[in-house]
Amino acid sequence: MTEDVSEERAVLRGVTRRSALGLLGAAVALAATMAPALPARARGRRRLDELLEQLTLDEKISLLHGARDPNGLGQAGYVPGVPRLGIPELRLADGPAGVRVRKTATALPAPVMLAAAFDPGLARAYGRVIGREGRALGQDVLLSPMVNLIRTPYAGRNFETFSEDPLLSADLVAEEVRGIQAEGLVATVKHFALNNQERDRTSVDARASERTLHETELRGFEAAVAAGTGAVMAAYNKVNGVHASENAALLSGVLRDRWGFDGWVMSDWDATHSTAPALTAGLDMEMPAGVRFGDPLKAAVADGKVPEAAVDRAVRRVLAVRERFGLLGATPAERPARDAASGANLALRVATAGATLLRNENGALPLSAPAARSLAVVGPTGAVPFVSGGGSAHVVPDAAARPVDALRARAGAGAEVTYALGEDLYGKPLPALTPAASLENRTVAAGATWSHEAVFTVPEGDTWTFVVHYSGERPTVSVDGTELFPVRPGVAEYFTGGLLGRAPDGLHVRRAEFPLTAGEHRLKVTAPGGKAGQRFSLRAITSAGRAADLAEAVSAARAAHTVVLFAYEDATEGRDRTSLALPGHQQALIEAVTAVNPRTVVVLNTSSAVTMPWLERTAAVLQMYYPGQEGAAATTAVLFGDADPGGRLTQTFPAAEGRHPTAGDPHRYPGKDGTEEYSEGVHVGHRWYDAQGVAPLFPFGHGLSYTSFAYSGLVVVPRAGGGLDVTFTVRNTGTRAGTEVAQIYAGPSPDLELDQPARFLAGYRRLELAAGERRRITVPVAARTLSSFDPARDGWVLGTGERTLQVGASSRDVRLSARAEVRSG
Repeated sequence: MTEDVSEERAVLRGVTRRSALGLLGAAVALAATMAPALPARARGRRRLDELLEQLTLDEKISLLHGARDPNGLGQAGYVPGVPRLGIPELRLADGPAGVRVRKTATALPAPVMLAAAFDPGLARAYGRVIGREGRALGQDVLLSPMVNLIRTPYAGRNFETFSEDPLLSADLVAEEVRGIQAEGLVATVKHFALNNQERDRTSVDARASERTLHETELRGFEAAVAAGTGAVMAAYNKVNGVHASENAALLSGVLRDRWGFDGWVMSDWDATHSTAPALTAGLDMEMPAGVRFGDPLKAAVADGKVPEAAVDRAVRRVLAVRERFGLLGATPAERPARDAASGANLALRVATAGATLLRNENGALPLSAPAARSLAVVGPTGAVPFVSGGGSAHVVPDAAARPVDALRARAGAGAEVTYALGEDLYGKPLPALTPAASLENRTVAAGATWSHEAVFTVPEGDTWTFVVHYSGERPTVSVDGTELFPVRPGVAEYFTGGLLGRAPDGLHVRRAEFPLTAGEHRLKVTAPGGKAGQRFSLRAITSAGRAADLAEAVSAARAAHTVVLFAYEDATEGRDRTSLALPGHQQALIEAVTAVNPRTVVVLNTSSAVTMPWLERTAAVLQMYYPGQEGAAATTAVLFGDADPGGRLTQTFPAAEGRHPTAGDPHRYPGKDGTEEYSEGVHVGHRWYDAQGVAPLFPFGHGLSYTSFAYSGLVVVPRAGGGLDVTFTVRNTGTRAGTEVAQIYAGPSPDLELDQPARFLAGYRRLELAAGERRRITVPVAARTLSSFDPARDGWVLGTGERTLQVGASSRDVRLSARAEVRSG
């Protein structure tokens, strides 16, 4: 968990390569029998030399960009093969929380929930499930994991990544990469680098000092390279004035020259901006097509603007990884069968381990008699499973239970468990149309188009939310001549949330607010059948409907002993959040419910930090993020105490909109005049709160257990080479088994004349202790962890001298403290 990446690199890369030998295809095996005396690496080089000699320029270029898959499986990318030379086609799938293809797959909890477990071993198991499924579902490359730090709570993809902390992110990404690749799937770490927001992601220029880059964002990528990742994806944004996909300082200077990366670099989708500059900078593959690396690359070679040797270099990098994973040769490597049961078991394990109890007043949880016998479940995600976020991370599972059903089953016979919607997400049928027509579950035959113009009457002025559900091409809907659901060019259908983007019936969903005066309004609907036919509904949500839903929830809450209120925040790739408050009318719902029943437990299905002005009204708050297909079972197990909430926050929750690292300064976020400044420097996440003296709502590392723990006996001993061994005892002082995440924070070095964090995470250990059990543990803190990157010396410098070490249950819950001398010798 705290091992020095640079010290371990050679060993880890050797292990990865040795493991990969078992994945080589038939062609490599044949070469081995013909020349058994040659070392495997030499045979591999000879094989690549032979292929490069035989490939034509057209064939080489075809291996460096994506194309349309003639037999598509619904994956994100495809690269054709060269059959005459035994080079098979290559398929690339999205997969931060499961393999995203046209078929169903295991929907794992979001990576941010995995990270909350503070368990690198669990991250490796997570990677192995995805790796096996990817191979079983016909894929060769996984476009995951996402390594970028959580820098701003507004970022739309915070649920896809791990943490605001560089050390924790590095530990977890390295182990997930090892797990993925142990199953024969190539991992692609992304997005290199500083892709920490979705707003203006294709154009913004992220500016950070060299030291800031190395000590924060790049730490996880470096760990992934040390773990042997096969591929790296260049980001959309610019980094210090140059697009990431043609940034030689990053792709060559850091990635290859400094870290020794020997895999290939691909662009993010449509993120290649040039031909010769990108190729020479270190980009090897353009995705998803050949706009820059297709015919323009061939012309550049013909014109002498790009030497063919540069093409050969990129092809060699791609083929070397493919050979390492058995993706060369006429006989493809055997694919495993899907193991859905193992995937489901792991999904449940991660969701339980990452469940984070933020608040628990007067033992409101776990639920027990009489609370367990009289429950009101409130909120849309109590009845619609919130499995995963939107965008390329969205996975459709084989099955996912409704939380209310799981709660009823666990409460058992004789218990009363009621349900109230609280807030309508999918709308109700429109009032009668003149001339009459049904807009509910309407079907349109393939090749046909259905159109209807009508008038409907509104009894009083109101703002309606129109909701269109559809299966194919989006229907055109206008009210009083205004188009409600215009299609934005270049915006994919999956750039919507995992909850709000689809209805329970599987149809796409779009919403639009429209003010209506009392009286008649004209509606026009045109629905194309397309190639496969169309099914659609047009519905609406009104103020009267909202009031009725709220009244029903209040009535149910008043009648029950305890309320379990499910709240959501729906995030997705392609857009950032606009507020840290819960969306829609959920704040009013929570306030109304808690006003009549203070024994209300709020379960959060949110992607990132949210503000909680309603917090003090609640009995408990359980953070369940996007919990995957087994979310209902995991939530129920934690609520009833069948499992201890094992998660801890990997991101700080601010107390208000204006009190977090990127608040109040548009230069930091979202950027000004096309540029965003990482002026916080090395003070990322919880480090910023310490540096600025700002009190968070919940600190980094926070999470409650159903038992209690005591710390004692701290001893810190210097290690050879500049590290430290931190030894202490943790005792479960309660009456039931529980999970604790012991955390170590280090203070600055007095010998370094560099701006340093007041304290930073230096190590951690997840512990599961029986009632009364005590365990003495030693957590090593590597010299690299105690070092700072010094641009003047162009490298890492150990922070020697007397340093403070703190041990506790969060960044703000310090139980033990000691000082220790860090020595370089």
